[in-house]
Amino acid sequence: MTLRCDLILRDATIFDGTGAARTRGDVAVTGDRIVAVGDLGAMTADREVVATGKAVAPGFIDAHTHDDRAVLCGPECMLCKMSQGVATVVVGNCGISLSPVRMKQRPVPPLDLLGDESWWTFGSFGEYADRLARDPAPVNTVALIGHMSLRVEAMNGDTQRPASDAEAAQMEKRLAECLAEGASGFSTGLYYPPNIMAPTSEVIAVAQALRDAGGIYVSHMRDEAAHVLDSINETVQIGEASGVPVVISHHKCSMPENFGRSVETLALIERLAAKHKVDFDIYPYYAGSTVLMADRVRPDVPVKIAWSVPHPEMEGRMLADIAMQWNLGLKEAAERLLPAGAILFQMDETDVQRIMKHPLSMIGSDGLPHDKFPHPRLWGCFPRVLGHYSRELNLFSMETAVHKMTGRVAEVFGLVDRGVIRPGAYADLVLFDPATVKDAADFDHPTRPAIGILETWVNGQSAYVHGQGATEGLAAHGGGTGRVARCRRPPRAPGGAGRHPRVGGAAGCRFPHAAGMLQPAATGTAYPSGVAAAGREYRRLYVLRAVGLRVVVWLCGPAGHDGRAQPGGEALSPAGDPHRDLLGVHAGAGLGRPDREPGGRRDRAPGGLAGFIP
Repeated sequence: MTLRCDLILRDATIFDGTGAARTRGDVAVTGDRIVAVGDLGAMTADREVVATGKAVAPGFIDAHTHDDRAVLCGPECMLCKMSQGVATVVVGNCGISLSPVRMKQRPVPPLDLLGDESWWTFGSFGEYADRLARDPAPVNTVALIGHMSLRVEAMNGDTQRPASDAEAAQMEKRLAECLAEGASGFSTGLYYPPNIMAPTSEVIAVAQALRDAGGIYVSHMRDEAAHVLDSINETVQIGEASGVPVVISHHKCSMPENFGRSVETLALIERLAAKHKVDFDIYPYYAGSTVLMADRVRPDVPVKIAWSVPHPEMEGRMLADIAMQWNLGLKEAAERLLPAGAILFQMDETDVQRIMKHPLSMIGSDGLPHDKFPHPRLWGCFPRVLGHYSRELNLFSMETAVHKMTGRVAEVFGLVDRGVIRPGAYADLVLFDPATVKDAADFDHPTRPAIGILETWVNGQSAYVHGQGATEGLAAHGGGTGRVARCRRPPRAPGGAGRHPRVGGAAGCRFPHAAGMLQPAATGTAYPSGVAAAGREYRRLYVLRAVGLRVVVWLCGPAGHDGRAQPGGEALSPAGDPHRDLLGVHAGAGLGRPDREPGGRRDRAPGGLAGFIP
């Protein structure tokens, strides 16, 4: 009987997100999952896309965004990301998150990057997550909780001092509540005035909530210029004291006197990463963007105005030209423009390339979606990495470029079944032309859509088509099929490094304490057909991952009467030797409900025909 699925991409060049060499073949999707990869000539689908000469990759994961508000505003607000092939965004960065604090007046900069007080209405992360559940975003959302937001609430806006012990305890309590409600980690922006007075000890005290929750610590460091080495050490110290992985946000060496110092910073990060898990994101530009701070403008750092509340007519103009027109100095002109946003040309291209090429890097746009004249990274980040840095400059292979935007980000943030193309993974996909893909947005035309991104799928649903924009299918799904994706970190490896070495081959296991048991299954070998579970017979059984000394397996259903692959499900093996018990999985082990896994919560619905998932 011919198996039938919802979608097949035929004869595509497949970049699977792991960094492995590209292959050529087909990708089949049923529901929200990839169900098969390879030569699928025996399968048919409701929709078949001939992708000869084109490439398919996992939907890109934007490791650093300020899309907290944009994901609430419908497909048009997220075209800037879907048109780049982005399927998942990490929000709440730089200490700025839209929850869990309500505002009665315009928030202080840089919290106002997310909007005025009318947007600050979520008193808990649960309320924010409920809104996303009720009105799904067109992309998946991974949420961090911002120190700045917690600080403003706990200190009643009096942030120009260290927090008291009671205030720090209140912030830790609020962070723990948010993590319990589905947030994935904690971010700081120690560079900014509302956070700059927070000592290291305060951040460590608040971050203790991450330890038991398995969260992640992400930091816009205190200084990315003269004291960048001290800031790297402080950032990792906080992670070590909290017992959690660390991500350094938009790593850079800013200001002309620090150009070239990435040689020093990367060497330091490598030494620290040998003892504690440290990663960093980067955007592929030599200019950054944030709120305009008049006391920090310099004549040797050009500034373009991204937005201004009192002078919107100056958006897109250089600060030096505005100052000349007004017959003022740079600082005085900047003060007249406030509150405002700025694009700052403060980095060196050689540093940008050196940092981006480093194996610990991943890609994050740091785009500001509500700027009137935004930095072009908002619309061009990911195609720029593929087209300019990979294809044109050959800084790294396209396989590596895709990995830095997919599988690597998923591993760092603990996103299960995302960032890879393989049976059983979520069907977040992007179809692009590797010969033409490139950013079109630039510093004069920052909102031009990318070239060569043909279609983007989120959880199996087409979300964006080149030349068309957001698809009609999104309207049928209430505006989006995105979900709140949560960090699911495996147990930390003993021995200090905090990393999870892979064993058992390319598809191996990240669980060293169970490696001896799981290595044979880690090759992707299926167990025999006819496995009984919860009263049903399943065609095949695969190891998915370890849970302590037990394993989660995927049970694949037989083809139905209409030839479609039937949904499978997960089961947790009984305690003991997983290899012995897998063959005896039965109703006692139980199949998880679509929204739950035996013994704990899960946010993944079972797919159809599934393969091995490490």
